[in-house]
Amino acid sequence: MKPMLLTEANEIPIGDDWLYETKYDGFRCLLIWDEQPILISRNGRNLNHSFPEIIDYCHQIHASVKAFLPLIFDGELVYLSNPYKSEFSVVQQRGRMQNQDVIAKHAQAFPMRLLVFDMLMIKGESFSNRYLKTRKEQLAKLAAKVKLPNVDDQDGKVIQIVQAKEESNILWQAIKVYNGEGMVAKKKTSKWLDNTRSSHWLKIKNWRYVTVIVTQYDHSNGYFQGSIYDGGNLREVVTFKHGMKEEEHQTLVAFFQAQGQRKKELWELEPSICVDIACIDFDGSKLREPKFHAFRLELTPDICQWQHMQRQLFPIPETVPITHPDKPVWPEIGVTKDHYLSYLQSVSPYLLPFLQDRPLTLIRYPHGVPGESFYQKSRPDKLPDFVGTAMMDEIDYMVCNNLETLLWLGNQLALEWHIPFQTRQTMNPTEIVFDLDPPSTDHFSLAIAGALDLKGIIDYFQLQSFVKTSGGKGLQLYIPLPANKFTYEEVRVFTEFACRFLCQQKPHLYTIERLKKNRHNKLYLDYVQHAEGKTIIAPYSTRGNELGLVATPLHWEEVNDDLKPYYFSIPAVMERMKKISNPFKYFREVGEQQDFQAVLDRINE
Repeated sequence: MKPMLLTEANEIPIGDDWLYETKYDGFRCLLIWDEQPILISRNGRNLNHSFPEIIDYCHQIHASVKAFLPLIFDGELVYLSNPYKSEFSVVQQRGRMQNQDVIAKHAQAFPMRLLVFDMLMIKGESFSNRYLKTRKEQLAKLAAKVKLPNVDDQDGKVIQIVQAKEESNILWQAIKVYNGEGMVAKKKTSKWLDNTRSSHWLKIKNWRYVTVIVTQYDHSNGYFQGSIYDGGNLREVVTFKHGMKEEEHQTLVAFFQAQGQRKKELWELEPSICVDIACIDFDGSKLREPKFHAFRLELTPDICQWQHMQRQLFPIPETVPITHPDKPVWPEIGVTKDHYLSYLQSVSPYLLPFLQDRPLTLIRYPHGVPGESFYQKSRPDKLPDFVGTAMMDEIDYMVCNNLETLLWLGNQLALEWHIPFQTRQTMNPTEIVFDLDPPSTDHFSLAIAGALDLKGIIDYFQLQSFVKTSGGKGLQLYIPLPANKFTYEEVRVFTEFACRFLCQQKPHLYTIERLKKNRHNKLYLDYVQHAEGKTIIAPYSTRGNELGLVATPLHWEEVNDDLKPYYFSIPAVMERMKKISNPFKYFREVGEQQDFQAVLDRINE
């Protein structure tokens, strides 16, 4: 059995006989599940070894699925960075791994998902000859019975369902905003055809256009090389030939022959000609699925810089107007407004879940850092349609529930994102936060000691905790809670107990003294700040200090004597996200499972 294949189209077909889905950039895969689940690649290869988290999850849900076996799912193995985009380079990296221990470690840090968009068999009955609409209905019923969620990058379940939409415009807009690979349009009456490329299944790519310098021509195969400047040096990012008309190809070859230098089969050219290349992504080395789009003879090669390519690969949504992108924001570390917006785009899958439905207190720096700053709580008079609001304590706050709002506020140089401990729908805190505030960065070791000592208490009570830098001189320790279950007064019973206990155990290190002059260079354990109406800096928010530091979530093994707060600047965190998994990934899931009532019962005994 080999998957049904898609036909490429330039336009989205319109009509009542079509369904629309997000197209994800990963490995096409069939899940054939009888006595044992087997992942089969597009080429017929068994993928169980490479994607153990999918197989493990199948075993976890076997009891609820057993009644529906044998079954066959058609889907895509992906690593989601948001609900509309899979990072193909991460999936590809996994696919190349061979060592089981290395694979297991990668699965823990970067868990893949199988996104199921079709069902070909259930209870041993083949559905491939049924209409797509029927297959989708049966898939939805099965998903409801065995509790498989729709696509959600924040849900830890690794088998999820791709929903089809009846209307294309809203879905296409979301795909564009979140830089997804594209869209699939399928005839409602289409049948599933083994190893067949069908015009009933169409793929429409979300092309990005990257400007490169043509630097080389290979006479042996007709391919050109495109490069950009990275740190002052030319870096090859693409080889291309497809998409060129014969006349365009010959014109470029003639220019190489007239102006270039020949070295055997290769012609080389000094930076002079720019072209636009259509592609779907960049895999860290080369543009993916490149094809020639247009000559850009009006441009000079010096425009082809790394940051310019990043902006072309990840364009700002058309709905968000950007002003003065070259404005220095953190001049000390060379971060402009455009760099900052790129950071917000990159970090949005991690940051947005913590901003979701929380009234925002922003600190804006209209002239960059250092410079004048001011707090903003109340919404302005005019807001774009995509910005939500929430009334709390007679203030009409803004809330940030989508990427467009994040970038719109980023354009206004909102550099600090402070959030309350509750959402607009809850009256009670959704987490406990201990703010560990040393006298200065020179005393950061006190924050490390305090975090580890607090973790010891929390572990004793069998709770799970998370830790992040404050983006300043301290650390902040989080305990997620079941939503809207415990009051601030109940939570304070625990926070005050823990802080007073530490001060009694190590009075030379810790204090709960509010007045700075009376702290005597001890670590201040602030439990009073955890209260209704108070706020905390959001995980992954930047700070308004000259080093451009970020309030960065950490893995607990990173909290040791080697840890320094200045490690986590904006550029450093962007690199970190490529290599280290998000320590707060399962924050909400953990919170729902915490038995905090048992802790209160023990303290009150």
